[in-house]
Amino acid sequence: MTTISAKKTDLGKVRNIGFIAHIDAGKTTVTERVLFITGETYKIGNIDEGTTVMDFMSLERERGITIGSAATNAQWDGHQINIIDTPGHVDFTAEVERSLRVLDGGVVVLESVSGVQPQSETVWRQANTYGVPRLIFVNKMDRLGADFEYAVQTVHDRLGANAVPIQIPMGAEAEFHGLIDLVARKAYLYETPEAIEHVIIEIPAEYAEAAETARIHLVEKVAETDDDLMLKFLEEEEITEGELKSALRKATIALKIFPVCVGSALRHRGIHPLLDAIIAYLPSPLDVPAIKGVDPSDESIVLERKPSVDDPLSALAFKVVTDPHVGRLVYLRIYSGVLEAGKTVYNTTTRTRERVGRLMVMHADHREEKKSAGPGEIVAAIGLKDTSTGQTLCPQDAQISLEKINFPDPVLSVAVEPKTRSDQEKMSTALLRLADEDPTLVVSSDEESGQVILAGMGELHLEVIVERMRREFGVDATVGAPRVAYRETITRTATAQGRLVRQTGGHGQFGDCTLRLEPLATGSGLQFESEITGSTLPREYFKPIEQGFREAARSGVLAGYPVVDMKAVLIDGSYHEVDSSEMAFKVAASMAFKTAMNRGNPTLLEPIMKIEVVTPSEYLGDVLGDLNSRRSQVQNMDARGKTQVVTAFIPLAETFQYATQVRSITTGRASFAMELDHYSPVPRNVAEKLTGI
Repeated sequence: MTTISAKKTDLGKVRNIGFIAHIDAGKTTVTERVLFITGETYKIGNIDEGTTVMDFMSLERERGITIGSAATNAQWDGHQINIIDTPGHVDFTAEVERSLRVLDGGVVVLESVSGVQPQSETVWRQANTYGVPRLIFVNKMDRLGADFEYAVQTVHDRLGANAVPIQIPMGAEAEFHGLIDLVARKAYLYETPEAIEHVIIEIPAEYAEAAETARIHLVEKVAETDDDLMLKFLEEEEITEGELKSALRKATIALKIFPVCVGSALRHRGIHPLLDAIIAYLPSPLDVPAIKGVDPSDESIVLERKPSVDDPLSALAFKVVTDPHVGRLVYLRIYSGVLEAGKTVYNTTTRTRERVGRLMVMHADHREEKKSAGPGEIVAAIGLKDTSTGQTLCPQDAQISLEKINFPDPVLSVAVEPKTRSDQEKMSTALLRLADEDPTLVVSSDEESGQVILAGMGELHLEVIVERMRREFGVDATVGAPRVAYRETITRTATAQGRLVRQTGGHGQFGDCTLRLEPLATGSGLQFESEITGSTLPREYFKPIEQGFREAARSGVLAGYPVVDMKAVLIDGSYHEVDSSEMAFKVAASMAFKTAMNRGNPTLLEPIMKIEVVTPSEYLGDVLGDLNSRRSQVQNMDARGKTQVVTAFIPLAETFQYATQVRSITTGRASFAMELDHYSPVPRNVAEKLTGI
């Protein structure tokens, strides 16, 4: 491990970017080629051989997928590029969510044959939420069926995004031998099939017309975002390369245009121009707006911190990792001020002081030590015992609380039991650490059976957790059958009174409240409000009533599943001067909730997944038959060459072992991807089995 001294970084020359995409689009391969071409690695990592730098976990190398986001950095053209390679599989969506929260720009990798796929849509929506400017890299142009124009069109059709090519390919499939830079009007030619380096030439005559048409389209799209350029364009004046670049950079940062690059990462093609585009068009920490937060003591006061060393420190913890060599690492994005090793900082969430032991710059699983880090930097800190994902660090005399990272609720759970007594002790340590790292892993115990329940985002997620327990912590565990995370709600408004009266000599207990429960739209969660004034009931009891309602809503009346999409309105109540207490009103609210819910025609909700199956046409009938047997609703069928793409909604409960089944009926030639779409009422016959009613 080497130590690097703190030096003043020119923020204008820093890029914090992430590679994001659907599984198998080639993100990790793109990252590996970037590291090789920038000189960070001397040997090219290969996913199939399990030699990648970014997928450094043994599980990732075996399965050929990315599980955890990995951080590294590279130097290109005098700029520092901090890179986060994120997973593509929907089960690890939290990794993408937290990475996007701290990135300034993103490169969305699309596959040239399929274009936008289901997980591409998810990561695009996540990037929209955080307002992250993006480039698009159409990868795998050397694949059979590669179609650049089709891939770009899917961005318009499925994402509604203004994707504008700044490069076009020369050839496709086996004939893909280079690309044309429309801004600079130059061609990058790879002279032999094995060539890693390109030669820059004038645009070949056979591509001149296509390149000119594409450039006019690019200029027109950029001119739409810039009044001065529009005037020049309409008057048919020459627009210089510098003017075009400057306007395109502004439009990209303002999310008005998403420039499209092209290449084949596996064969090194298009990586040099992609790096140039990252520096030319994606923002530096200075180009993004000042980060906003609130005053922890009064959340109505909005504060902001500029990316400057002169502003007070503000840093967001976005990932926790247990490293076998140095212990607990907390990844931090520093937004303002300077974080120094050995200094004490304040955590506004836990309201505790923490000492930063050491600071590291991460190169996947290698580390370099650093004395201090400033705005725009992504570092890992050692020594932060109580800081976890989504928490803010700042000075105690200049407090700020940055927006937390929202993670989706788990949809699937399994029961795990240690095989031996020695495994039992190790298992609790392992699960504590894994839950600390992964905010979408929820560990609980079943009060009736005493079993430990792991809840996560899907079968693969839970498989990986159990496998990591075995490999990293030496815990052998027996895993039960997966259980779906159902929810409960009501379908009509209902009102009930909850009244607790206990006289036991001396102080008694008295609490009385009436709640009206109202159904809400899907995804609304739980809400509480009061329609009564403080004269009917002292305001000090409103909070305990809300707490009683929320605690009772953790287990519904049908089968004990959490209750969602409901509003509780406090409409009446009474109290006793001596006997009333907060605890009495909590119990009364719980009683009112249970009674009202039973009157509100309660129903069970189940998670519905959106699934996309890509199958050769000859197996379409078998695939549809199997989907129909699983209570699915087919939404769309689309022919792409010799394959058929089926989009459907399918209950999560019906998807277990689907991967094995779909491989079996298509002799391994079909692929599928799915993600949580919504919750929907469970059919009566299924509900009867679940509730026993």
